[in-house]
Amino acid sequence: MREATNEGRGPLYRLYINRIRRSLVAERVPHHVAMMIDGNRRWARQLGFDSAAHGHRAGAAKMQEFLGWCDDVGVRVVSLYLLSNDNLRKRDSQELADLLEIIAELADGLSRERDWRVKHVGRADQLPAELARVLADAQERTRDHTGLHVNLAVGYGGRGEIVDAVRSIIAQHEREGGSLEELAASLTPEQIGEHLYTGGQPDPDLVIRTSGEQRLSDFLLWQSAHSEFYFVEALGPDLREVDFLRAIRDYTRRDRRFGG
Repeated sequence: MREATNEGRGPLYRLYINRIRRSLVAERVPHHVAMMIDGNRRWARQLGFDSAAHGHRAGAAKMQEFLGWCDDVGVRVVSLYLLSNDNLRKRDSQELADLLEIIAELADGLSRERDWRVKHVGRADQLPAELARVLADAQERTRDHTGLHVNLAVGYGGRGEIVDAVRSIIAQHEREGGSLEELAASLTPEQIGEHLYTGGQPDPDLVIRTSGEQRLSDFLLWQSAHSEFYFVEALGPDLREVDFLRAIRDYTRRDRRFGG
């Protein structure tokens, strides 16, 4: 079995980390960062593990570390893409069972970390009852917390989220006695945004994806319309603080055009 490297832990590395930190302009640090952690299975395979669970567990540990990095530089909202609706249908049954357990452990752990506020975004009714309960408990436990806001996208799909938002708008309009014609005439992007799972939150300023993949994979499709993107070659568990800080530094130097 090949050993994982311990690259980037020496004094010169820490010196470089601190240099990047000092270069960041606080006012330009993104308010909301979305993270697509990818490559956990490849990481486990490359290290010779016989189960993808080792990669998923290492990836979960890295996400807890990642949230600390975000909190330390002043990011206020982080969305983590942990399990898509497609994953629920397509993953091998044992791998999925392991992944569900790891996500439950992560959610519970995060709800006891600092003053972070945890929110589940996704379809709870698509999840096993135990995981749905853990996510609901984590959300309730942190309901009054005022620190880093952590969205856990579990049982999530961007297209499904938009469908759910439209259904919610139609149901509300019907309860208020309005007609479909009135709804069609009055519907706005802002109204749809309010009914998304992330309703009331700012859209992500920066979306990061690991493992060199450059696609959205049905994550925050509506919310990321004007987001900046940053792709990291490192596999999820190998993500380093310097990779994160370079992403933040790169973002602070960009001229955001918001579709212009």
